[in-house]
Amino acid sequence: MMTPGPADAATPVTVRSILRNRGFVGLLAYRMLAMLAYQVIGVTVGWHVYQITRDPLALGLIGLAEVIPYFICAPFSGYAVDHLPRRKLGMAACLGLAATALLLAGIASGVVPTSGTAMIYVAVGLGGLVRTFFGPVNMSLLARVLRRDEFARAAGVSSVNMQAALVIGPALGGVLVATGKTTAYLTAAGLALLAAVAVILVRVTEPPAAATRAPIFRSIGEGLRFVFNHQVVLGAQALDMFSVLFGGAVALLPAFIAEVLHGGPEAFGILRAAPAAGAVLVGIWMARHPPSRHAGRLLLFSVAAFGLCIIAFALSRSFWLSAFLLMLSGGFDGVSVVLRSTILQLATPDHMRGRVSAINGIFIGSSNELGAFESGVAARLMGLVPSVVFGGCMTLLVVGVTARLAPKLRRLDLRELH
Repeated sequence: MMTPGPADAATPVTVRSILRNRGFVGLLAYRMLAMLAYQVIGVTVGWHVYQITRDPLALGLIGLAEVIPYFICAPFSGYAVDHLPRRKLGMAACLGLAATALLLAGIASGVVPTSGTAMIYVAVGLGGLVRTFFGPVNMSLLARVLRRDEFARAAGVSSVNMQAALVIGPALGGVLVATGKTTAYLTAAGLALLAAVAVILVRVTEPPAAATRAPIFRSIGEGLRFVFNHQVVLGAQALDMFSVLFGGAVALLPAFIAEVLHGGPEAFGILRAAPAAGAVLVGIWMARHPPSRHAGRLLLFSVAAFGLCIIAFALSRSFWLSAFLLMLSGGFDGVSVVLRSTILQLATPDHMRGRVSAINGIFIGSSNELGAFESGVAARLMGLVPSVVFGGCMTLLVVGVTARLAPKLRRLDLRELH
C-alpha cells in the first residue's frame, strides 16, 4: 500500500470515499463471511447442547470450552500477526473454522461417534483457538488500507458490517437448525471457506519482515505493558469486558425460549439477532456522524444503558418486548464497540497492532464466553431470571467503578488521540 500523500490526506473523508477503497471492502467481506460462519455455529451448538442436556449450565460450559484455548493462544496469535504474513494467517484461521464446522457436522450426523457433549466441547475449543487470529489480522490489515483520519468513520462502517453479520447469522442459524443441525454446520463450513478466499484476495501491501525479531515472550510483554500503562485503552477494555461478563443474557436464550417465552428455533434466531439489529442502526448513524467530543462520557452512558436493558429483558414475559429490549441493548453496545475500536486504532502503534488486538481479544472476546459461563453458573445457583437481573445490576456497578478509577477515559476527547 502506498503511503498517503498530501493530496490524499486533504481528501474529505466520507462513507462513500471509504467504500471506494477496495482493500477496505475486501476486509469487510472477509469479516462478514467469517462472522456469519461463527454465528451459525454458535446458534447451532447452543441448540444442539440444550437438546441433549436441558441444562442451562451446559450452555455456560460452551463458553468455557471456547475461552480456555482462546486465553492460552491469543498472546501468541498476536505475536504471529505482528511478525508473519497477515493474509495467510487470516486464511489459515478461516480454514480452521471450516474444520470446526465439519467436525460438528460429523457429530450431528453420527459420522463421528460420540456420547453426550464431550466431543462438541472439543470442537468448540478448536473454534476458540482459530478465533484468536481474526481480530489481530483484521485490525492490522485495516491500518494498512486506511489513513488515520479515516479510522473513526471506518469504525462505524465496520461496526455496521459486523453487526449485520450478527443479525443475519443468528437468523440464518435459526432457520438452518429448523431444517437440521448437520445442514447448519455444513453451511457454516462453506461460509468459512469463502472467508478464506476473501482475505487472501485483499489488495494490500504488508510491511516487510523484520531482519531480527524480539524473543516471543519479551515481545508479548511489550504489548501488555503498553495496554496496562495506557489508562484510556485499559479503561475502555476493562469497561467492556466486565459489562459483557455480567450482562451475558444471550447465552441463556435457549433456556429463556423454552422456559419463559415458549418458542422454537425460529424465535431463538430472532432473539439472537435482535441485539445486532440495534447495533446496525447505531453503526449507520455513527458512520455518518463519528463521535469526537465527550467520547468518554458517551461510552460510560451507553454501557450503563446496556445494563438497564438487560434487567428489563429479564423481567419481560412478552416475546416481542423481549426482542425490542435486546435490540435496544445492542444499540447501546454498538456505541461502545465503535468508540472502543476507534480508541484502539488511534492509540496503538502500527508495529504492535497484532499484540494489542490480541490482548483486546482476551479482554473483550473472551468476556463473551466467560460471561456465558458466569450466566450458566448464576442461573443454576440463583434461577434463570434472577441471574440475569443480577448481571445487569453488576454492569451498572462496573460503570460506576470505571468512571471513578479512569478519569482520563471519562474526560476523553478523541481528538486528543490523533
